[in-house]
Amino acid sequence: MNIKSINTLLVPVPTIRAHKLSCTVMNEQVLVLVHIETNDGLEGWGEATTIGGLSYAEESPHSIKTNIDAYFTPLLLQEQPSNVAEAMKLLNKNIHGNRFAKSAVETALLDIQGKRLGLPISELLGGRVRDRVEVAWTLASGDTETDIAEAKRVINERKHRIFKLKIGSNSVDQDVAHVLEIKKALGEYRVIVDINQAWTELQCLDGISRLQEGGVALIEQPISQRNKAGLKRLTDRFNVAIMADEIVQDPQNAFWLAAEHCADVFAVKINQAGGLTNACLIGKIAALAGVDLYGGTMLEGPIGTIASAHAFSTFPTLAYDTELFGPLLLTDTILKQPLEYKDFGLVIPNKPGLGIEVDKEKVYLLAKESKI
Repeated sequence: MNIKSINTLLVPVPTIRAHKLSCTVMNEQVLVLVHIETNDGLEGWGEATTIGGLSYAEESPHSIKTNIDAYFTPLLLQEQPSNVAEAMKLLNKNIHGNRFAKSAVETALLDIQGKRLGLPISELLGGRVRDRVEVAWTLASGDTETDIAEAKRVINERKHRIFKLKIGSNSVDQDVAHVLEIKKALGEYRVIVDINQAWTELQCLDGISRLQEGGVALIEQPISQRNKAGLKRLTDRFNVAIMADEIVQDPQNAFWLAAEHCADVFAVKINQAGGLTNACLIGKIAALAGVDLYGGTMLEGPIGTIASAHAFSTFPTLAYDTELFGPLLLTDTILKQPLEYKDFGLVIPNKPGLGIEVDKEKVYLLAKESKI
């Protein structure tokens, strides 16, 4: 592969509005970008963006950058693996955890490999079965009327017709009332909720019952990721689909979750899985076990988003579509040509590698000017 350099950049970009989750309120997203160049003139980009620093997971933008700079880069430059698979084997042998960082590095290496072979990343992952993915929009202003107006606007603009509501920061009664009022206003359009582990199992018995009766289509990670048995009990109890998210961390634990049917649906996220190859493996495990799939997001910018889309394009079925709206939440783009969102979905490019052109000068300038 002949790697010349690996640079990790922190690029903060403000969001178009406050984005409220049960664990934090976001007003900007810090993109963690990995830029790899080879001695034969190729370059690749990856992204390891997470949500809300350490309030969401064990990796933060700063820890990702530090670990890539201090451990990943010296190892890869010294060993010079011959291909992507060998590089990931080397990293997994020598570096424990760090799934987000590994995902970014693998994405950049696959971008390079795709460009070298003249193939989109989706073809390196087994081949796509779709050229676009439907994209849900997350309503997370925290205000019911604001969310209803926002949903109706994006429907009229033909941008989105599936809506996820972030709840869990208020009481169960307040959150359920908020969701049901929005569902009533949106009528036929699909509404799903993400509780982000905020409820106890006892609270779920009441809250999910009312959400199910009100026509909500999907309940995402209602209880702690540590309570696998509880998630299975909820899955067995309710007719509304229960989705595992934070608990789905890698192919190994996805296998056990699928084998015990702890959820009806898996949210697959490339960063959470430890890379695109692992994300595709989780998709295969779920399919074999009869578990439906949802293409999740860590609110990545365009690099992580389109990398995710390449992976999800290879899933034989994608029953609950995707949530790849991250770039639309940002006030600025780092690409020379923005991703193509149209007719309620995201178009997946057919060009080699990721199929995008990063504005390299802009990215490096933003990283240099950043005070984080």
